[in-house]
Amino acid sequence: MPRNRPELEKVSAEAEATVTNILTDPKLSAVKRLLEKDHAIDCLFLLHLNRGKWKEAKTYMRQLGLTLSDGTFRARMIEIEHNNLAESHPIDPLKKYYTITEKGEKLVQLLIHLFKKL
Repeated sequence: MPRNRPELEKVSAEAEATVTNILTDPKLSAVKRLLEKDHAIDCLFLLHLNRGKWKEAKTYMRQLGLTLSDGTFRARMIEIEHNNLAESHPIDPLKKYYTITEKGEKLVQLLIHLFKKL
């Protein structure tokens, strides 16, 4: 027996325009793609907590019983920096530490607000 599909509300033109803009605007879609990647939100939260150095990040994640590989941490931080959400600072020729930018902090605050509402 076929199931009847409930009537769906008509989506407003404003809502559709907003989603279309997020999906097509180069800057917004880049941030969306970043957040879809493995551990991106974890890394943003680490930056928020001033743990933008690998050793500090690893120690914190282990204290929580979570894992985060060195390669993943570095890859996400590079992408986060590429999206102007963080800045890198050299420690030596091979190592960097990262700090959150104002734009990155705004995004973290929005994510925190979202997770609190959930």
